[in-house]
Amino acid sequence: MSILVKIVRIFWIILGLVGLGCSSRTSRQPVTLTYLDVEWDTPDEMPSLAQDLQDFTRETGIQIRRLPRPDGSLNQLTLWRELLEKGGASAPDVVSIDVIWPGILNQYLLDLKPHFGAELSAQNPIVVESYTVDGKVVAIPHHAYVGVLFYRPDLLRKYGYREPPKTWNQLEVMAARIQKEERATGKTDFWGYVWQGGIDEDLTCNGLEWQISDGGGLIIERDKKISVNNPNTIKAWQRAARWVGSISPPGVVAYGKWDSHNVWASGNAVFLRSWMGDYALINRGWPLSGTPAVGISEFGMTSVPGGTVGEGGTLGGNGLAVSKASTHPKEALEFVRFLVRRDVQRMRGGQRSVAPSNLELFNPPGIITTYPELSKSRERTGGLVARPSVAAGAKYEDVTKAYIQELHSVLTKEKSPTAAAAELERQLVAITGFQTGGASK
Repeated sequence: MSILVKIVRIFWIILGLVGLGCSSRTSRQPVTLTYLDVEWDTPDEMPSLAQDLQDFTRETGIQIRRLPRPDGSLNQLTLWRELLEKGGASAPDVVSIDVIWPGILNQYLLDLKPHFGAELSAQNPIVVESYTVDGKVVAIPHHAYVGVLFYRPDLLRKYGYREPPKTWNQLEVMAARIQKEERATGKTDFWGYVWQGGIDEDLTCNGLEWQISDGGGLIIERDKKISVNNPNTIKAWQRAARWVGSISPPGVVAYGKWDSHNVWASGNAVFLRSWMGDYALINRGWPLSGTPAVGISEFGMTSVPGGTVGEGGTLGGNGLAVSKASTHPKEALEFVRFLVRRDVQRMRGGQRSVAPSNLELFNPPGIITTYPELSKSRERTGGLVARPSVAAGAKYEDVTKAYIQELHSVLTKEKSPTAAAAELERQLVAITGFQTGGASK
């Protein structure tokens, strides 16, 4: 029995017991909202998020019951959909959804546009667009992130580099040299670059950044043309495959987020691809070890490297949605509004995820407003890349699974980039019914 199936069964037992308790509830008892939170484990590292829930209950009398979730975006999506499909009294009231899920979960969620006009007008339009399906806003942006490159300033200085790499080619050269020199000092487990190459959504994020920077397109363009099978994407995939076993560990093809983070935090790598919001976690400690980044005295963050046409960090994050099956929609909307308002208050006060003193910022992305302290540093404009979840709609899950599988086959040397891109194109046509075209062929 898989871990996910076990987790789902435990959910139904818990929710069933809750349902029995609710059957005897009197009208005088406080309302309890079930909150399915994609960031359920974050308050362990950022206590202010847990404090929000306590403050909401204190202000309104409404209780919040938070449900845990499995690791991995694809596993989480499976659980979310199962709970929402089930409906009834056991359905969650408020759900935190990944930025790529709106088209997949649209049918289970309320349209929030009539209730949050002012809040939506203050948001980044690209972020809002990612939560919009056929004019319906299925979630209010809550936390937005973008892909970034973390690096070791001390090692760059040690080997005469004045700044982190701006291109993938520069990263490859710098990573190879520093890896070689550090290993010569006895650090035989040291690597140049760690990232997430396992079979999960993180690989789509990485792959999109690789190919978009060299003109490889968005996999599926905004006009619904399938563009992935082109020379620029093939070149980007070939370059990434070259990293495996050279500047990246052979096992990187199985790495998830925390696998790559733990290698880097232990001091055994110079570069790490991660998310903008993770700098606070790096400074506070690592969930798997409970300790600070023991091998690092200082760290830096910059934009992901670029290629021949520029650079682009993948848009990530989550939004707050209300289930159509909620038995307390009024209270659920009140809870969403409270969380959005609390984030705005933190931004204005400069209190959210204050940048640690040992963080060096070099040309970080300047499009995520939830980190006001970063605006003091030199910023770049643009470079935000959304995955093709809006274009693919309800088919996005199948699209990303096909992309992950074919790219992974390139990284493991099972297929050539040319063969994998052609097969992916064939699969995407069958999945979506869209035509090919868009990026350079």
